[in-house]
Amino acid sequence: MCAVPPQEEAPEPAREPAPEPAGRVGVVLVSHSRDVARATAALARALTGTDDPAPVAPAGGLPDGAVGTSADLVRRAVAEADQGRGVVVLCDMGSAVLTVKALLADAAHGFGADADVRVADAPFVEGAVGALVTATAGGEVGAVLAAAEDARAYRKLP
Repeated sequence: MCAVPPQEEAPEPAREPAPEPAGRVGVVLVSHSRDVARATAALARALTGTDDPAPVAPAGGLPDGAVGTSADLVRRAVAEADQGRGVVVLCDMGSAVLTVKALLADAAHGFGADADVRVADAPFVEGAVGALVTATAGGEVGAVLAAAEDARAYRKLP
């Protein structure tokens, strides 16, 4: 009788870590005014100094163009700006903030379970510029949020 050597188990193949999403952090600008949201997005894009800025999506006014805040427009803007690395949202005031907070709290009708959406406590225009410049440079969502919020400390006069 011949002894058969025990078979060695093949080592498990090394698992590659999941690839990082290829995109950049997105920025969403929620204003009561369509014109203010669009103009702020245009200014922030211009100040990045590149023809390839990170995504920035305005969500201003109501669908008919009237002054107000629309949860539907905010959801669409987040979806447009989201490249899988997170989205930083800046709001101009009052109900814009409340609308975004409600969407964050509503799992069924908000931004979706996989979305990494953060709200910046920042001045609208200066925060938008800081956020978009940082996102364009490849900053992670925490750095983009911090850049927006750091704009609160910018002094215009000594």
